[in-house]
Amino acid sequence: MRSAQTLLTLLSLSAAACAGAPAQAAPPRAASHSGKLATAVLAGGCYWTMETVFEHVRGVVDVVSGMSDAEWLPATSAGRRPSPPLRVESVRITYDPAVVTYADLLHIFFTVAHDPTQVDRQGPDVGVRYRSAVLYTDTTQFREATDYIGRLEREGTFRAAIATRVVALRDFAPVPAEQQDFAVRHPDDPYIVTWDRPKLAHFREVMPEWYVERGSEGAPAR
Repeated sequence: MRSAQTLLTLLSLSAAACAGAPAQAAPPRAASHSGKLATAVLAGGCYWTMETVFEHVRGVVDVVSGMSDAEWLPATSAGRRPSPPLRVESVRITYDPAVVTYADLLHIFFTVAHDPTQVDRQGPDVGVRYRSAVLYTDTTQFREATDYIGRLEREGTFRAAIATRVVALRDFAPVPAEQQDFAVRHPDDPYIVTWDRPKLAHFREVMPEWYVERGSEGAPAR
């Protein structure tokens, strides 16, 4: 059993989970791919964890951590929004659809990247900025995401209700360079050791067909 002091230390990481790292230059990315690229934006808790998982997905070319502003509520009849925008931690995934599809990314997102039944929290991180969401950019992504969630619900995949929202992306703003590729540049950080390494190991174990090691350039090896 963990000591009270250890628990307090882990919980305190939630406040600083995605901030305050020493500034370092992000490693360069490999640019090789088979053809036209596509992008997906997903929110599933701390962007460090989401980035850690998706940077190891076969067919993913780049992952950027950032904050997303989404269409959480419909506009009023006068066209004004009924509440201020809500920003969530998220990742923008650039991928080669000839290798990995949007549906494949959704499968990884719901299977290993996060717990879609958690409401406004993931792991030690609590608050609306950590909510689960698929941030679509076109009608095709909207349809695929809603259909996928509907299938999970019909099949009873999770014991609890799925909390993931499917919402229109309004804006994605990358966070500063010192927040990018955090797990790679700070592998011994307590948050990475406690939460991200186990999740990455689980991904490698249950979905080996999609897992790839990172190359020396800071991008998934192919």
